[in-house]
Amino acid sequence: MTHLLRALGALGRYLVVALLGFFLGVLLLYVWWVRSGPTVQPWHVVELESEFTADQAAEVRTLADYRRLEERLEQEMDAKVFAVTPKGPDYALLRYSAGSASDPRQWSPNWNHSFELGPEDALGGVLLLHGMSDSPYSLRALGESLAGRGYRVLGLRMPGHGTIPSGLRTVTWEDMAAATRLGVRHLAESLGDKPIHLMGYSTGGALALDYTLNALKGMAVPTPASLVLVSPAIGITPLAALTPWFDRLARLPGLDQLAWTANLPEFDPFNYNSFSVNASVQVHRMTRSAAAWVRAMAAEGPIQSFPPTLILLTAVDATVSPDAVADQLLKHLASDGHELILYDINRFALKAPLIVADPGPLTRRLIDDATLPFAVTLITNASPDSRQVVARRKPAFSGNFTASEPLNLAWPDDTISLSHVDLPFPPDDPLYGLYPPKERGQMFLGQLAIRGERGVLKIPAQWLLRLRHNPFYDYQERRVIEWIERASGRSDSSSPAEVH
Repeated sequence: MTHLLRALGALGRYLVVALLGFFLGVLLLYVWWVRSGPTVQPWHVVELESEFTADQAAEVRTLADYRRLEERLEQEMDAKVFAVTPKGPDYALLRYSAGSASDPRQWSPNWNHSFELGPEDALGGVLLLHGMSDSPYSLRALGESLAGRGYRVLGLRMPGHGTIPSGLRTVTWEDMAAATRLGVRHLAESLGDKPIHLMGYSTGGALALDYTLNALKGMAVPTPASLVLVSPAIGITPLAALTPWFDRLARLPGLDQLAWTANLPEFDPFNYNSFSVNASVQVHRMTRSAAAWVRAMAAEGPIQSFPPTLILLTAVDATVSPDAVADQLLKHLASDGHELILYDINRFALKAPLIVADPGPLTRRLIDDATLPFAVTLITNASPDSRQVVARRKPAFSGNFTASEPLNLAWPDDTISLSHVDLPFPPDDPLYGLYPPKERGQMFLGQLAIRGERGVLKIPAQWLLRLRHNPFYDYQERRVIEWIERASGRSDSSSPAEVH
């Protein structure tokens, strides 16, 4: 018996050594792979000292204070980055080359800054919260439409964003949550007791959820009148929990490339193409915090008095988990008029032999489940043999669709699904839309068709393949406006009319 125990112990030690060797080998290969890629640029390492942090919340209390910080950030960026970046034809597509087609300062307005739209005597307020690596530009179109309907709209630039990617190395989700509270407070002080709504895109959806959970706990005022969440980051891959180790390794001399999960040329004026390890860490921390709060609040039953929530989601999303939207949020809420608008995949395209059997299993699961406490509107093909699209509605606690609305829209011939990045952008968006703008020299990143041998472009093929505008945007905008107006008490609160 003693010999057997010794043998097992030795085997265990060998296995531990083998596993450690395996993981060390994988780590070394990863380090080699990253270091063989693009080198970091000044905009990856320069630190801007004027950025807002949660520690400054007591001193920076007003939107005017926040905008003064933004002005100082702009001056810092001009001096530390634009002033040392080369100019000329070879840099015509570089965001940080002064006067280039990608220079955001050429736009009027520059959508990397916080903006406020709408009349002084507004009907209510809407706070727009953009995503990680993003800018206020992402929700601009919806914001302009709501401002045109009489709402005061605040598009708030999140800390670490709208300047240089190095901001993603140090920003925390607590910094962004503090900025969100500042934005809500500004609207509340400006509008008195008028309703205030939160609209969040991607990580902005997680920020809107965090604020609302705090409000329900009495830790923030006011409670939002409604939420509109676009491709919200309710859950992401568990592998994000490993990223802090790479961030620590990146602090060692010569390993600064490890701080970036993506390091691409910066040619988008309103979105970083580079993405930091720390950004993944912060989204993971935020989603875990919100999920824990929701579970705790739902432990004794469905969460009551949660603001009416409209979620816009595509059935396939490579950035966030579509399943988490239902499983970690909507299923835990009392049936108080919440709704999920789900963009299905193009069922007509499924007949093509190059498409996997069904990349959107969430659709089938939601259709079959009669216990859901929220309504589901499915944007899908009128039939498997047609590209025409309909909106089919299934009420809460129902196993059947009760309405089908023809949208007089169709899937584009070359489109198999929507994507995480396209939902907020209309087809006529001047940067990400279907057609380039008429103005010569203006950057356009929408419907690009670049052909050639693989390995020639610095841009990965996945970037070029991703759809960047929503062909069904007009329907979406109508539903968002109807949702906010009903929650503001300005229209009939009944469900959308049934069209059979």
